Formats: sequence, structure tokens, C-alpha cells
Amino acid sequence: MTKNPFRYFKTSPEIIQLAVMMYVRFPLSLRNVEDLLQERGIDLCHESVRMWVDRFGPMFAGKIRTKRASLMRQYTQWRWHLDEVFVKINGVQHYLWRAVDHEGEVLESYVTKSRDKQAALTFLKKAMKRYGAPKVIVTDRLRSYGAAMKTIGNIDRQEVGRHKNNRAENSHLPFRRRERAMSRFRRMSNLQKFVSTHASLHNHFNLDRHLNRRQTFKTHRDAALLEWRELLAA
Repeated sequence: MTKNPFRYFKTSPEIIQLAVMMYVRFPLSLRNVEDLLQERGIDLCHESVRMWVDRFGPMFAGKIRTKRASLMRQYTQWRWHLDEVFVKINGVQHYLWRAVDHEGEVLESYVTKSRDKQAALTFLKKAMKRYGAPKVIVTDRLRSYGAAMKTIGNIDRQEVGRHKNNRAENSHLPFRRRERAMSRFRRMSNLQKFVSTHASLHNHFNLDRHLNRRQTFKTHRDAALLEWRELLAA
């Protein structure tokens, strides 16, 4: 029998789920979430929100990934876009690798201290283990990608060109907004945990508002919110 993960908490699971969603989905600080919940008559400390995000965020993200895995694997093997972005942790530069598919769905996020061949190889193997091998991989001109794919044996699937990788570069923007609201990160493990959680929630609520008609967007948004609330019952 699976134990209830909320069994030691006096706060209801619905409030915990709402606080986690507000903090991860929107570029809000911990105190912003505290104030917004206070307006709704929910009295809590911002440190409680921090603890809930750290404890339950990965759990909610894992449920989203499990629910979407069977559907995603059918269409994520066409074209991948890979890119890395600089992230500072306590003043030390690290690298956040990200793989997205042709529709902007974030497939994998991986944090490393370097961006050499070994880091690129580990990142590629991790993504391919979960989603399989894509038909085309679009990258920038970083030579670590070519060296890693030559080791794997799919160098013929790599595409490099100006503006071809805008899909991956644009996928960093939601994370950058969250990074500024959080005043950066202090540990590599915390960054890895948060980017994985943030990617899953971003995928779940990314409804292509700029592409859909208003009524279509509202229908998809209601469906996404309903699925999010149903995670507690899963």
C-alpha cells in the first residue's frame, strides 16, 4: 500500500499543490506566493512554500512526465534541438543543457560543470534513453556535440546552421525569468531538481496562446488545470 506523502502536513494537499504551481509556473518569489495566498485567506510562511516546492515539486513533475511519456515518445523522435546556456552558482559558471522537440516541448534538462565531449555525451545518452533516437538533431557550432555524436554513431543526423536552433534558444527564456525571480541558485543539485520540475510544468501549461484562437486556448487551459488537480488523486 502506498503511503500518503502528505500525511505529516497539517495544510491540505490542495493548498500545497496550488502553492507549488504558483511558484514554479509563474516568475514569483516565495514572498509573492505568500502574499497572494494571504489574499485568499490562506495564512502561511514563505519558508513553507520553499519546503513544499523542494519536496513535492519533483513528485508532481514525475507524475506529469509519466502521464505524458507514452504520448510524447510517438512524436519526439522526429527533430531535436539542443543548446546549452550559462548559469552561475555561487559565482561559479555552470552549463544547463536542454533538449527540445520540434514543437518546443522540453525533453531533457541537464546541469554540468563543463561543456566538453563527456558532458555532451552524458546529456545525449540520458535523453535518448528516455525518448529514443531522433531522426534529426539540430545544434549550434559547439564541437562537443559533433564529438559526442560521432561516438554514439549518429553524426550523419546532425544539422548545424544559422537560426536553425532558435527553437532551443527560445526555450531558455521561461527559465531565465524564473532565475531572476529566485535571485539565482546556490547549489548544483538544487538547480538540477528545479529545472526538471520547471520543464515538466512548463510543458503541461504551455498552450501556444499566440497560435490558438481564444476559445481554443480557454478549452485547453481548462483541460490542463483539470489534469493538474487530478494529480493528487493519481
